[in-house]
Amino acid sequence: MKIALVHKRLDLRGGTEKDLFQTAAGLRDLGHDVHLFCSEFAVDAPANVTLHRVPVLPLGRTLRLWSFAWFAPRLVGSLTGCDVVISFGRLLRQDVLRSGGGTHRGFLERYAREGGRARRIWQWLSVYHRSVLLLEKRQFSETGCQIIIAVSAEVKRDIMAHYAVAPDKIHVLYNGVDSQRFHPIRRAEARHRVRNLWKIPMDARLVLFVGSGFRRKGLDRLLAVWKSSALEGVFLLVVGADARLNRYQDWAHAVAPGRIIFAGRQEDVENYYAAADLVALPALQEAFGNVVLEALASGLPVLVSREVGAAEVLQGALAQGIVNRADDPEELKTKLLSLLDTSNNGAWSAAARKLGEEYSWTNHFAKLEAVLSESCRVARDIAR
Repeated sequence: MKIALVHKRLDLRGGTEKDLFQTAAGLRDLGHDVHLFCSEFAVDAPANVTLHRVPVLPLGRTLRLWSFAWFAPRLVGSLTGCDVVISFGRLLRQDVLRSGGGTHRGFLERYAREGGRARRIWQWLSVYHRSVLLLEKRQFSETGCQIIIAVSAEVKRDIMAHYAVAPDKIHVLYNGVDSQRFHPIRRAEARHRVRNLWKIPMDARLVLFVGSGFRRKGLDRLLAVWKSSALEGVFLLVVGADARLNRYQDWAHAVAPGRIIFAGRQEDVENYYAAADLVALPALQEAFGNVVLEALASGLPVLVSREVGAAEVLQGALAQGIVNRADDPEELKTKLLSLLDTSNNGAWSAAARKLGEEYSWTNHFAKLEAVLSESCRVARDIAR
């Protein structure tokens, strides 16, 4: 197939951007002719993938949004013989819409409830948010696309709660993980090296938090319980970035000086999994959460809130890592301690690794290829 993948930015930072890059490489490896349409390029495209630059109007994010949504489909249309167009963002036209973060309408509703009347007024007045909602409404309309790919069942529920979309039009397809990069075998060497680098004792219990945008990912919830005497001696290693990093560092120093460490972004994040005993993601909202699959593939138990889409993949004993009320400090603390007690359990590690292997990128792309073939069939039926 000749496949167009469309998103505003090609990058290896940010969940959607990394998924775009991985999808381009994965479909190429299956023998497809892959074309990337972006307006910004922070990294080079995968080898043997054709790049196309989409022009945008540079004056403000609203104009950039509309100009990309307008120009990208027209540029794709000029590509002769394209079989399927997959949008990773906001377009006026596409064949397959990949929804990696749920609806913008649902996002605004959640934050309006939290921010009260002032936030609701600001959202209503925002030209940008109103523009995104208009584009989203078009995308989820009956003629907006042929197929929708949701990265979790929770995302599918979110779409159906806000738009009149037929259930059989939405395919749930979980993300994949590089099960060779994230592997328990790294533990023997990387555990010692990473812990020495950040002055974490080898015998200390270590919880790993991976993600940027700390509040949404749930770091506030972790810091709130770290002052508990029950967690004395337990270290928290934070990998990622946030605009309010200084505030979080001051808070951490006041709560547990020396035991909460901010490592920033790390290119070799797989080695940080190898150094940890447990991964925690008690997010307020997370459509999927690649961190969960990376932890499982690394043989680690995972603590997640029910708001994390990837919580759906946890099975058997591993489902004990799901926190029903992650905003309850007592429940969060109890669950952390319970999971830390299992971190040296070989059966838990083996179960985590086995589950992680089920979600390899190889399996993911085989399922994606089937969805794209169905999109082409639907297009042929419409054309008759």
